[in-house]
Amino acid sequence: MVPRLFLLVKIVTPNVFIKMATFSNPESRRTFLGQLATATAVVATTDVWAAPPPPAPFTVQVFTKHLDGFGYDDISAMAAEAGFDGLDLTVRPAGHVLPERVADDLPRAVAAAKKAGLAIPLIVTALTDADSPHAEAIIRTAAAQGVSAYRTGWVNYRTNETMDANRERVRGLLAGLAKLNQTYQIHGAYQNHNGQRFGAPVWDLADVLQGQDSRYLGCQYDLYHGTIEGANSWQLGFRRIHPFVRTIDVKDFRWAGSGRVPKIETVPLGEGQADFPALFRLLKQLNVQPQLSLHFEYSLPTASDGAEGRKTLITSMKRDLTVLRGWLRDAGLRE
Repeated sequence: MVPRLFLLVKIVTPNVFIKMATFSNPESRRTFLGQLATATAVVATTDVWAAPPPPAPFTVQVFTKHLDGFGYDDISAMAAEAGFDGLDLTVRPAGHVLPERVADDLPRAVAAAKKAGLAIPLIVTALTDADSPHAEAIIRTAAAQGVSAYRTGWVNYRTNETMDANRERVRGLLAGLAKLNQTYQIHGAYQNHNGQRFGAPVWDLADVLQGQDSRYLGCQYDLYHGTIEGANSWQLGFRRIHPFVRTIDVKDFRWAGSGRVPKIETVPLGEGQADFPALFRLLKQLNVQPQLSLHFEYSLPTASDGAEGRKTLITSMKRDLTVLRGWLRDAGLRE
């Protein structure tokens, strides 16, 4: 009896799928193998969208918002000198890459980062749905350049809608982005931000994300804003949403003033009320392994302050990065 050969082959392209084949004679096997070789050649020459390999967990990117006015080479050089692993680059109106120029300028930024020994695994956008201006161009270009995740824009609550209606509206907006993200194999993350925006309580965002594939849609968790909205309960919110957390923002603040509405003062890392050691212990407990984006929202020199301002910028970036990595080591998350 001629042995029967069973093969299960799946070639992952948009158009080529070979399913279970059963062969009972050598001629059939030879025919199939010839077809497989042809299909493989087609795959090699096809424009295939495949997810870039995920960056190592707990790499630290610098959010480039405070570096407005500097060119790509300068941003990359300063980040490298300060010791960062990569950039979290603004790709939004008035950002380092303008949405309408993403196809031309994002590759330039990535090339500058690579020249400095860095990566750009994260970007920050203003996208709130699949119909946002330049949405597909941004997502397509970012994926092609090896970006693994982007931050979405924010959506405000509408006071003329019920809370349930607001939730369903946002669910639809983000679901549209999730479909685009799946097409190009990239993760989109909505940041919890204090105030009247959707996602500020965290629980509302967690509810909307239920049923979504966390590979393509999730939360960029921000402890700064989570503490402002839930000083004594943020850990409950994080436990609720943690299956969808792939990226985390790092910045610190302290309460200021004595009026009915507390004022918020952004401060260097470790000088405020955001309890990052507690968050990192929670990450280890829950086995969450995100990438980190370190933000500099407190007052710093700008590009117009010349060489001395640049030195101060780098010193501040080194200082906060050292604090962050010390916390990670203490929590057993990084050597």
